[in-house]
Amino acid sequence: MLQKIRRNWMAFKDIFKDENDVNEKNVIGFLSFAVMVLFALADLITGYFGKDLVVQEFIYNSFVFVTLGSFGIAGLEKFAGKK
Repeated sequence: MLQKIRRNWMAFKDIFKDENDVNEKNVIGFLSFAVMVLFALADLITGYFGKDLVVQEFIYNSFVFVTLGSFGIAGLEKFAGKK
């Protein structure tokens, strides 16, 4: 059990190395998109119960910009190539 935890911790630390197989922009974009999906689900659930979910517009827009920016930059790198 301890070996499995240690192995997973080492895999987590590998994300922060300069040379790795994980595209950090995709990870951030996915997490930002997941927050937007959770917000949408929470809005639907609270709307079903007749309550209004109040979230500042600039907070939601920030997640939209992060998502579009992350996936946009990652997409450009994929097609234009890394230098």
